Amino acid sequence: MKQLNNRRGFTLIEIMVVIVILALLAALVGPKILGRTDDAKIQTTKTQIRSLESALKLYKLDNGVYPTTEQGLNALVAKPTVGVIPKNYKEEGYLESKQVPKDGWGNDYIYVSPGEHGDYDLSSYGTDGVKGGEGKNSDITSWDMK
Repeated sequence: MKQLNNRRGFTLIEIMVVIVILALLAALVGPKILGRTDDAKIQTTKTQIRSLESALKLYKLDNGVYPTTEQGLNALVAKPTVGVIPKNYKEEGYLESKQVPKDGWGNDYIYVSPGEHGDYDLSSYGTDGVKGGEGKNSDITSWDMK
C-alpha cells in the first residue's frame, strides 16, 4: 500500500492575502507612529530651552550678567575668556552634562544677548532648520513657549 505524505504548505494565494493584510496595517499604523517623531523632538527642544534658561539664570545670579552673544551658551560649561570675564564662575559650570545640548534635530541653539525680547533670546529653528516657518517648521523660542 502506498503511503501519502500529508505535508501541506501555504498556497500562493494565502501568502498574498497575508501580505495584503500586513500592507494595510502598515499603511494605517505607520503614519501615526512616524508623526509622533516630530512631536517628540519639539517637546525635547522645549524642555532643553527651559533647562538652558535655568542655567542662564544661575549664571546671572553668580556673575551679575548673562553671557554675551560672543561668549554664547558655551559660557555655561566653560569659563569665558572673552568679553566680561565672570568673577564668581562655578568651577563645575552650570550644566550637569558638561556640554551644551543640540536641539531635537541636532542643530545648535541660537543665543543672542542682549536680545530683542528680553535680556537674551534663545531659540531653535525647528524641523526645517530655517528661521521662520509654520506648523512643524515653526521656530521654538524662549519668549513664546506654550
